[in-house]
Amino acid sequence: MRRLSALTAATLLLASPAFAQTVTVETARGPVEVPQQPASLVVFDVAAMDTLDALGATAAGVPNQVSLDYLQDFVAEAEPVGTLFEPDFEAVNALAPDLVIAGGRSAAQAEALAGVAPTIDMTIPGTDLVGTALSRLDAYGAILGREAEAQALKADVEAKLAQARVAVAGKGTALVVLTNGPKMSAYGAGSRFGWLHADLGLPQAVEGLATDTHGEAIGFEFIRDADPDWLIVIDRAAAIGSEDARAQATLDNALVSETTAWREGQVIYLPAAESYVAGGGVQALSRNLDRIIKAFGSAS
Repeated sequence: MRRLSALTAATLLLASPAFAQTVTVETARGPVEVPQQPASLVVFDVAAMDTLDALGATAAGVPNQVSLDYLQDFVAEAEPVGTLFEPDFEAVNALAPDLVIAGGRSAAQAEALAGVAPTIDMTIPGTDLVGTALSRLDAYGAILGREAEAQALKADVEAKLAQARVAVAGKGTALVVLTNGPKMSAYGAGSRFGWLHADLGLPQAVEGLATDTHGEAIGFEFIRDADPDWLIVIDRAAAIGSEDARAQATLDNALVSETTAWREGQVIYLPAAESYVAGGGVQALSRNLDRIIKAFGSAS
């Protein structure tokens, strides 16, 4: 109830007479009325930064250490306002933003941020990453008054989704694996990377995998026994800039080499940061689809 009260208060702030026009958008906590064409944004969600950047928006404040190469211009124009997990509330207050966008790793701070400035939670759930990503694109287009640009981006993603479905059809099963140095987890339908199965129609090499955020911990024997036709890999260490072993080194193993995927050279390394950090951003989604289309499209 306390959280709902805080978010209701934020919504009332958004509807205040200071804003000439407002628009109602869908958020992770339901529909919220927000200022249209806000003059000042603070963004605490990397997927939101990705999509806002694609729409040509800028931000007054963003967290430290946003390392994705294609977002460096977006980040360079903004003031640092803490981290994704620990906002600098004084810095946010000093910027007096018209709107704060939280989500994902910063979602737990949405209530506290709402006490400083109007805030919305735009978390993208793994259970429906593609559908929600496109819904968030619509919402940001409406907020910015750039609906036409949003529709063009949406059409491009939908075209790539159609291409990817054609590319994977009849090409066999896949196992989605996240490496974290020497550790590995597998992800299936209903997980944060489950869109690769649900939205592309890509058959799973293993059914019934755990759907929690960290996936199902696995070893090399699991991959050998699953014997996927394709291995789709996300490298967490590369995504966060860790010094731990990279995915290629981890998977270069005698047991993995027994799989069809390894023998046929059908191992796909998805863009690491886009997949792990910016998942659901329209540019990240588009880059992942490009990688899928290229890899499956070139297979006989």
